[in-house]
Amino acid sequence: MKGYLDRIEENQHAVIIVEEINKEFILPINQLPKESSAGSYFDITIDNGKIISMTLNENETTSQQQKVDDMMSKIRKKNSVSKFKKN
Repeated sequence: MKGYLDRIEENQHAVIIVEEINKEFILPINQLPKESSAGSYFDITIDNGKIISMTLNENETTSQQQKVDDMMSKIRKKNSVSKFKKN
């Protein structure tokens, strides 16, 4: 199962979203794999409603970040075109 680090709250708690089961988990940040940051994707094992293992999925993280970067580039390009005629 995949999850992603949505945010870190108060520099103490990590909010992990698992869309497949439409659930949010809150963990102490010391339980995150090293090199984790907001937007990181993980391979997660859940048992009895709790995360029992979590490993950083660098390929998924990179892929998703590239999608976001591409969308932002398109938005910036679209917004840079003026709606007014130049004289």
